[in-house]
Amino acid sequence: HMSHPASTIMITTALAMKVGLAPMHFWMPPVLQGLDLTTGLIMATWQKLAPFALLIQMAPTMHPTLLTTLGLLSTIIGGWGGLNQTQLRKMLAYSSIAHLGWMIIVIQFMPQLTILTLSIYIIMTSAAFLTFKLLLSTKINTLALTWSKAPIMTTTTALILLSLGGLPPLTGFMPKWLILQELTKQNLPLTATILALSALLSLYFYLRLCYA
Repeated sequence: HMSHPASTIMITTALAMKVGLAPMHFWMPPVLQGLDLTTGLIMATWQKLAPFALLIQMAPTMHPTLLTTLGLLSTIIGGWGGLNQTQLRKMLAYSSIAHLGWMIIVIQFMPQLTILTLSIYIIMTSAAFLTFKLLLSTKINTLALTWSKAPIMTTTTALILLSLGGLPPLTGFMPKWLILQELTKQNLPLTATILALSALLSLYFYLRLCYA
């Protein structure tokens, strides 16, 4: 019976572990690092659909504090973890954790926003993985060498990464802005502030990638 708090918390935690939300995220960066870019792409995008379908259906019965805690932890750890990475796949794994944090926070107030954010996240992450595959780069230093060989492709990669970081006026900024608006409407200014500040961490490591 799903209305019982214990069963709801257990299922939420299990699904959070499956999608890779903090603090159950430890498996995700090393697993993504160990996979090739094509399998990594499936892991970072397609594999999120089924758990999120369940999470969206269960959102009304879930514990709001648990969802907010999972979301805030994920955005902070996702931003913090990516800072010292030189491996592109690990960086995308931490970026994924941060994005999932944004989605899980707003799921209790406006599931449509979660679906929008998930769709945009899947498109941007797919684009990032595919460009890395085309440029044959898995480390920051190999990405730096591609500029002379494929300038247009490298510029596209930079724009995709900045969009993932949520830099206005790029696509990735829109869902974050809408989520912050929704949280402010729900009278959660502190949560919105922490989320916005944690987004700066992600943006920093993407900017660093673009300057590499």
